[in-house]
Formats: sequence, C-alpha cells, structure tokens
Amino acid sequence: MRPVGIHHVEVWVPDLERAGSEFGWVLTTLGFESYQTWQHGFSYRLGTQYVVCEQSPHLQGLDHNRMTPGLNHLALWADSRDVVDEIAVEATKHGWTLMYPDKHPYAGGRHHYAAYLENNDGFELEVVAYIPGRR
Repeated sequence: MRPVGIHHVEVWVPDLERAGSEFGWVLTTLGFESYQTWQHGFSYRLGTQYVVCEQSPHLQGLDHNRMTPGLNHLALWADSRDVVDEIAVEATKHGWTLMYPDKHPYAGGRHHYAAYLENNDGFELEVVAYIPGRR
C-alpha cells in the first residue's frame, strides 16, 4: 500500500541555529528523529513524514507573520495528554511561549486537548494530544 497523508512540511526560517534549538526540541520530544542536515537546513522524521527547517539563501525577508496569507500554524500529534503537559511546562526553556495560557489546555474547545506555542520568530505550533478512539 502506498503512503497517504503529509509527506513533509518545509519551514523557511531566519535563523537556522535558533530554529534547530526551538523546533528540534519540540520534534524530538514528540518522537521525531534527526533525519538530514545540510549547510542551510535540517530535517526531523517520524515514520514516513518529516519536517524541514531551512535558512534558504533565496529567503526574501526575515519576518514571519502568521496573520498574513500563508501558513498560520503547524499542528502535530502528541502521544498523550502527559506529553502535551510536559511540552507546555518546558516550552519557555526552549524558546517557545505558551499561547492562550488562561484557556490552556482547552484553547481549541473543551474536547480538544492541546498546547499552542509561539517561538521567537513568530511561528506557531499546536501540539495535540492523541486520545485513542477520538481524532
């Protein structure tokens, strides 16, 4: 059977070292493994899917604004609520800020357990608890 779903996501970043620290921490905490590295980028893989961060020499600006056309945020599965909670608690040590702390972990609604994070470059990640039997 051929794979279905997302093959990969590529995020262009203004600072590769910072992205490695920030994205790398979240991705490894979620079970991704380092996959590829090259002069201008790196990737982490989980199964057949991977996430790329690249500081491309063709980058035409240094500011990301998730409120303009383009990618607003990336949502990734966590194995459990415990993993979401761990990420929410540790996020500030790794360059992320917990968004909507007054509504956490139900900022997406009472049946949606997630941590919404924003990093130093304005990228948003949503880490969602996988709850067996509910998607």
